[in-house]
Amino acid sequence: MWRALAFLALLAVAAYGATWVADHPGSVTIVWNGYEVATSLAIALIGVLIAAIVVGFIWAIVRGLITLPEALVRGSRDRRRAKGYSALSRGMVAVGSGDPMAARRHANDAERLLGAEPLALLLKAQAAQISGDREAAESAFQRMVDDPETRVLGLRGLFVEARRREDDVSARAYAAEAARLAPSVTWANEAVLEAQCADGDWSGATETVERRASLGLIEKGLARRQRAVLLTAAAQEREAGEPEAATERVLRAVKLAPDLVPAAALAGRLLARRGDLRKAAKIIEAAWRAGPHPDLAKAYLTLRTGDSVRDRLARAETLARLSSWHPEARLAMAQAAYEAREFTQAREALAPLLADRPSVRACLAMARLEEAEHGAGTGRSREWLSRAAHAPRDPLWIADGIASERWAPVSPVTGRLDAFVWKTPTEVLAGPSETGTDEAEPPEGAILPIEVAKPLDAAKPLDAAKPRDAAKPTEPARPPESAKPPVPAQPPVPAGLNGTTPSPAASGIPAASNPMPAGTSTPVVLPMPKAVDEAADGKDRRVV
Repeated sequence: MWRALAFLALLAVAAYGATWVADHPGSVTIVWNGYEVATSLAIALIGVLIAAIVVGFIWAIVRGLITLPEALVRGSRDRRRAKGYSALSRGMVAVGSGDPMAARRHANDAERLLGAEPLALLLKAQAAQISGDREAAESAFQRMVDDPETRVLGLRGLFVEARRREDDVSARAYAAEAARLAPSVTWANEAVLEAQCADGDWSGATETVERRASLGLIEKGLARRQRAVLLTAAAQEREAGEPEAATERVLRAVKLAPDLVPAAALAGRLLARRGDLRKAAKIIEAAWRAGPHPDLAKAYLTLRTGDSVRDRLARAETLARLSSWHPEARLAMAQAAYEAREFTQAREALAPLLADRPSVRACLAMARLEEAEHGAGTGRSREWLSRAAHAPRDPLWIADGIASERWAPVSPVTGRLDAFVWKTPTEVLAGPSETGTDEAEPPEGAILPIEVAKPLDAAKPLDAAKPRDAAKPTEPARPPESAKPPVPAQPPVPAGLNGTTPSPAASGIPAASNPMPAGTSTPVVLPMPKAVDEAADGKDRRVV
């Protein structure tokens, strides 16, 4: 649009100029070397225009002849560069598709056509990596390090190769050099932070986190959390030998992250040791409101060493009110009531936790109560112990698939900072095998899946649990040749040993204390194949 308007404007100016010249006629006389040429103004202007065009054309020819060699060289270089970038593009595609032969071929072509181009060196290194040629990859990355423009990229490649061959010393050196040359490089800062945490250099790690936050590499909230974790780790190391230094660091950690459970529990212990019980209780209560935790409950109940069991029970009631009777508060309440011999109060605290699949800790707490009230080895206590073996697991500190009862500042697997999270481990349910009875043995140290028996109808006998086809007669099973003689019948097993829960009337348990709600089916757990010694009624019984 604008070009059309400009063309029309120029055309109008030219028409106006031609009209003006026609309205103002005149003559032009040229006298040179005894000759005189007279013509009109219009013809003179046309002659000047033609002469300018001819001169320009002649100049273009001369200039083209002068610059012809350079143009030929530049054209060849451009074609060579285009071929090089084409080979580079094909090589990247080959690397992405996992074709080592094509990647090496295109990498050689790119290096031959482009020379020491950074992308060509990178392609050569990646082609060597997917081919398994570590020496060639390191050689390419070393060539990048020698070039100031690609030094950080080369250090990155050498760092990765050092990690693959488990050379931690070299990997740390490459990461530190990259962080020095380019402080904003994320991978180098993370590697340096990981190395400092692995060495226990909490002060250096704190400086690294602060530098990353100042450069905007991480959010301010995450930086505050990581600083709190590092300060807590430093305080844990100094808890025994330098309590004052540990207290100063852990108080800074609590200020940065009030909901950090290890920091709040450690601050409570250190302040209680110093005699500042009010501040210790305030810190633990703030963390407890954010997230109840058994470590906080333990630290809160034992703030004052001279407290009686009644005082600890009162503190447990305070925690229960602060968290609106959270399950952790109920467990702490039940423990404090058990120590105070208030068994009824302990049962009342545990009652809501027993309604729907009580956890291991709840079952063990009920087993302790039954043992304290009715004596060791009773059927009720053993029943709760049996249920605890198949109960859902309680929350633990989990990081990268590793569960631990104690918190740690870094992951033992990846070295990641603040990796542990308080959560319930995942339960793996394994059904019956559909491929046959031959199963491969699990590797040593593997975590086996948890098998949960399906609930059966209590009204039907065990033989009727699996219906049979009425149309097919059943033949009597033939005993194997190596079968042993039949074992004589054993006395009946006391209630609770085989995983079943007797009715309230049969077991003598009041209806209010029966952990299984009425009308629910009872899971049946088959006995172990090994002999289990059971003591009942003062006699030694062996259940097979």
